[in-house]
Amino acid sequence: MNFLLISIDTLRADHLGCYGYRRPTSPTIDRLAASGALCEQLLCPAIPTHPSYTTFYTGQHPITHGVVAHGGSATPGTDAPVLPELLVRAGYATCAVDNLARSKPWFGRGYEFYIDPSVRRGHPLMVSAEELNHRAIPWLKAHASEPFFLFLHYWDPHTPYLPPEPYRRLFYEGDACDPRNHSLEPLWNTPLGQVWRDTWFKWLGGRITDAAYVSALYDGAIRYLDDELAHLLQALDETGAADDTLVLLFGDHGESLTEHGIYFDHHGLYDCTLRVPLIVRWPGRIPAGRRLPQLVQHTDLAPTLLAAAGLSVPETMEGRSLLPLLTGASSEGHHARLITEECTWQAKWGLRDDRYKFILARQPDLYGSPARELYDLRADPGENRNLAGERPDLARELEAELEGWIADRLKASGRTVDPLIEQGITLGKRYYEARYGTANPQGAKTPGD
Repeated sequence: MNFLLISIDTLRADHLGCYGYRRPTSPTIDRLAASGALCEQLLCPAIPTHPSYTTFYTGQHPITHGVVAHGGSATPGTDAPVLPELLVRAGYATCAVDNLARSKPWFGRGYEFYIDPSVRRGHPLMVSAEELNHRAIPWLKAHASEPFFLFLHYWDPHTPYLPPEPYRRLFYEGDACDPRNHSLEPLWNTPLGQVWRDTWFKWLGGRITDAAYVSALYDGAIRYLDDELAHLLQALDETGAADDTLVLLFGDHGESLTEHGIYFDHHGLYDCTLRVPLIVRWPGRIPAGRRLPQLVQHTDLAPTLLAAAGLSVPETMEGRSLLPLLTGASSEGHHARLITEECTWQAKWGLRDDRYKFILARQPDLYGSPARELYDLRADPGENRNLAGERPDLARELEAELEGWIADRLKASGRTVDPLIEQGITLGKRYYEARYGTANPQGAKTPGD
């Protein structure tokens, strides 16, 4: 059998038609979902890119592999299990069309072929889906006669959202530069706003004022990518290998499109950033049209693929194979709760079950958010009403559960210091220092403490 892994950076689940979105952003992805299984609740164990993909490859939670931030100095150990290494040893031709190894070498571990179209570009974020396909499709056709593992990392929905011109107004009809529109004003006082005003928004032309236009650009980027995915899947069909290929599509993290005052970036442990798509098609093995409501996590992906290949899952992988869920052989294998973290712009832990989410800050953030947040996701899916003050007993119970989990995991690995405190935030470090006078979480007082 073969594997075609489609990873889409910064793709939130609720902006796809198959997840209920109102705009036609994803006809190709919708057809893929209809022909296989869709997981409704894939939640990131870490955001953003580096910790999320490290978890995908190792099947380990970030507190175990150690990479808790984007752009940090931590690296997974050489003994960490890595999915492509296990597959190449089993006889698979392994290929990544990606650029993460350009900054962090461990993302290239186990790949016989590593194709990085971004070396032709000034910045890795600017590689388009068409460029990736231009490199991936010839490799796919050349290696379709042998067992293969092909991993593609698409960047189009990532900021700056710059789809080709025909897609820029596909979902927008207003005046993006209307001076009477002030919906973007909160962005200008943020670190990212200062950057985007002088770069991205200048590239778009004029002085952009409408946040809805920027969100529509995000949707246009998804639709452009979706159209390019049609070419990739058609190429797979043309090889004759589609019936023997497991296709898995997932996102590494989502995106906040002004929710919670976070404009066009991926921080904040809210579901717009944590909940991403997971779609799996395997003809003859996974029934078409399955929708799975269970809580699952990126730690589960590598064990699932190894199980599909008939390979043993290393004991050091902490995820669970989703294959019984996907095939309908069992309703077990999901998680009763998930633990997530971020340590890039904010330093926070989160605990989520099928109803509640509890967020605990290790230091103040740039938005002045409370130190503890509690949301009833059934009554308040948008996470707009913080119940930590109204339900202090429940907040304390979930906080104790979260802190106990962290302490247990640290003890099991022979450590004593929370990695979010030990390593500190990365991308937000200099802005944090400017506001609070320190980048050390232990040296700052969290609001509400």
